[in-house]
Amino acid sequence: MISTREIRLGTRGRPEQSRAAILKAAVREFAREGVSGARTDAIARSAGVNKALLYYYFKDKEALYQAVLDEVFSGVRAAIHNALSQKLPPREKLARYVCAHFDYIASNPLYPRIVQAEFLRAGRDPSRLERIAKNYFRPVFLELSALLKEGEQNGEFRRVDPIHFIPSMISVIVFYFNTAPIMKLMTGADPMSPEKLAERRSAIIDFISAALLIHGKGERK
Repeated sequence: MISTREIRLGTRGRPEQSRAAILKAAVREFAREGVSGARTDAIARSAGVNKALLYYYFKDKEALYQAVLDEVFSGVRAAIHNALSQKLPPREKLARYVCAHFDYIASNPLYPRIVQAEFLRAGRDPSRLERIAKNYFRPVFLELSALLKEGEQNGEFRRVDPIHFIPSMISVIVFYFNTAPIMKLMTGADPMSPEKLAERRSAIIDFISAALLIHGKGERK
């Protein structure tokens, strides 16, 4: 009898591991080549599986791309929800949110490329963007809006329009990773090193806090 340990990756005997390996390879391929340029044979080779097994889990490249999108957006949503669901004062919860969002992207630095590419492709398949907005973006927007409202009511945050403030806040968190390659060329330092990531995270918290928090009794006008 063959034991579980003897079942190789790349066979149907290890479905979770094989599927995860395919998704991980697909993230790299789609981030590097885009949807049109990505090749399933390259994904299968990188994942250590054959194309037949890839198509066993995902019927075609479009289905695989859809699974990659779900992997990207569901992970971000879960990280943000875990931070925002904690019973903390608004300003502490804000810091937890920023750290959770930043750290998740730092652990998955290819994700912003896929998100940006999907935004650029939005006109080709509006129904897909509608699904993403409904399942992922809207829940995050509502949770962040509730945090902003709570902080305002507690006298910790100044009044802001969530429609403008939330996209700006998210951009400050995420855009760093899209610019990392050019920043490395400009500065000679690696923006993705642990030291630089820690510095950037602190800088983001300071930046957002300065824009939102009420310091002392004077609220910024």
